[in-house]
Order: sequence, then structure tokens, then C-alpha cells
Amino acid sequence: MDKNEKLQLLRNAIRTYPDFPEPGILFRDIFGVFQNIAALRAMRDLIVEHILFLEIDLVIGLDSRGFLFGPMICMELGKPFLPIRKQGKLPGKVMKQDYTLEYGKATFELQTEFIKNGTRALIVDDLLATGGTMAAAVQLLKSVGADVVECLVIIELTTLKGRNKVGVPVYSFVQYD
Repeated sequence: MDKNEKLQLLRNAIRTYPDFPEPGILFRDIFGVFQNIAALRAMRDLIVEHILFLEIDLVIGLDSRGFLFGPMICMELGKPFLPIRKQGKLPGKVMKQDYTLEYGKATFELQTEFIKNGTRALIVDDLLATGGTMAAAVQLLKSVGADVVECLVIIELTTLKGRNKVGVPVYSFVQYD
């Protein structure tokens, strides 16, 4: 199967739910991919083909769907995984970063004992929308001396222009207007 066929299989497996979580929102759900083994394999292949030549030291997964992809990427690259979680979920010494959501505010935390100055990081998540969450993750990593090489997402909602807020390269597999 070539790259275009894999992308189409992936796109077809992403579910769309109108009016969720609020009226007027068109929700793109990655979990349909996990119900379709062929689409899941295609997604894995696409991710692996993209990441193999990235020079990174650490994979960062965003709470919570980034946790689905981060460990898989770590296994392929032989690099460690570290989560960025919502406030109050991580033990040990953590750094915090507040950010704004569409419906309020939130705080991310990162365990700092595993990051050295100059660590090259890849951030992964399922979706890039307005970019606030991803931008907060980038800012948090930079505040502890990491260099964010790329942000990798499966789905990007391009009309929301979230990549413009992130400040580092963004790669997405499936784009929706």
C-alpha cells in the first residue's frame, strides 16, 4: 500500500460527530482508527516513515491522546517517553505552564528531572485545533531548556490556524478545513 492509500484509509477511519461537545462544533475523533486494524497499521506506518530520520532525544506525549502515540514512537526510535499531564497528575519535581482553552483555563505539568538543557524533543498529540495546548507544551519544554524539533499530530483543523501559535515546525497527516 502506498502513502496515499494509507492516508485515505486513515482519513476514512476518523469519525466525525456534529454538535459535540457543543452545538456548532464538528468533532473529529481519532478513536475510530483504533477500531479499524488496517487503519491503525496504516497510521503506524505513516508515523514511522515520518519519524525515522528525526534527530531527537525524547518523545513527549500530551495528555491524554498523545499517550497513545508516544510510546509507539519511542519503541521505533529507541528513545524515552515523557508525558505532559494536566495539573496534579505527576509526582516529583514538576514545572507548570498555564494555558487558555476554548472554554476556560488549564495547567500543564512536566517532570523536569528527565530533561537536560539542549534535549531535542518531539511532541505528539492526536489533534491540532486552535494551537493553545500545543503552544503551552512548547513553551513548557523551552522553559526547562529543551529544543522542540517538531510537533506531530494525526489531525489538523487548518481553518483554526493553530500551527501559527506553536512557533516550531508542525507535521500533520490528515487536514480538515
